[in-house]
Amino acid sequence: MLRQPTIDKMLAMKMGAMAELFQLQLSTSQYADLPFEDRVGMMIEAEYTAREQRKLTRRLQRAKLRVAACIEDVDFKASRGLDRQVVLSLGSCEWLRQNLNLLITGPTGTGKTFLACALAHRACRSGFTALYVRAARFPHQLAVARGDGSYPRLMNRLARTNLLVIDDWLLTPLNDMERRDILEVIEDRHERASTLIASQLPISAWHQALGEATVADSICDRLIHAAYKIKLSGRSLRKAAAAAKLRDADKAT
Repeated sequence: MLRQPTIDKMLAMKMGAMAELFQLQLSTSQYADLPFEDRVGMMIEAEYTAREQRKLTRRLQRAKLRVAACIEDVDFKASRGLDRQVVLSLGSCEWLRQNLNLLITGPTGTGKTFLACALAHRACRSGFTALYVRAARFPHQLAVARGDGSYPRLMNRLARTNLLVIDDWLLTPLNDMERRDILEVIEDRHERASTLIASQLPISAWHQALGEATVADSICDRLIHAAYKIKLSGRSLRKAAAAAKLRDADKAT
C-alpha cells in the first residue's frame, strides 16, 4: 500500500486527525491485532471529535461572551434565589429548541452576567449559535451598521443566531430610532429564535423604561409572554469576593 499518498489525500481533504491516527496505527504495534473495522472506526471517531471541537471553538469565538462561564461553575450556595433544578433544566437547551426566551433580573452583583454567559456557553456546546451584546452599546452598533451599509447583513445574522444575549438591559434610555431598531431585532427573532435578557430593572418597569408606549407594548409582548423568568436577589457576589480577597491578603501579611 502507498502510505504517503494516502496520508497526503487525507490532509488534502482536511482530515488531519484521521491522518495522524492512521500514521500512529502504522507505526505502533499495539494496533496490529485489532480488527480492521475497529481501526477504521477509531480513525473516524478521531476525525469526528476533532471537527466537532473546531466547530465549538468557532461558535464560542463568534459568541463573544463577556466572561468565561459554564453551568458547572454556577454557585448555588449563595443565598440569591437561584434554583439548581431550574438552571439544570435550562441547561438541557429545550427552551432553545422551542424558541422561548429567558429573562434574568436582579440587583447588581448577583450573577446575572455569569449565569447568562454560562447558559450561552452550554448552548454553544449543544450545537447552537449564540451572540452576547451589551445593551448600552448595541443600539450604537446597529446605527453604525446602518451608516456603513452593513445593516441588512447584521440584521440577518442576528435573526439567524439561535441565542441572542442582551446584557444590562435598559440601564440607559433609548431614543426613538434606537427603540425601533431594538423592536426590529426582537420582531425578526420572535418565535424563530431565543433571546436572553439580563437586567437590573424588574420586568414590571420595562414598559416605562422603554418610553414610547406603542413600541414598548410590542417589545414587551414579544419578550415577556413566552419566556422563562429568573429573579435573583441578595447581596452582591462581587462585594463578597472582594472582601474575601482582602481577608486572605491580610492573613498573608
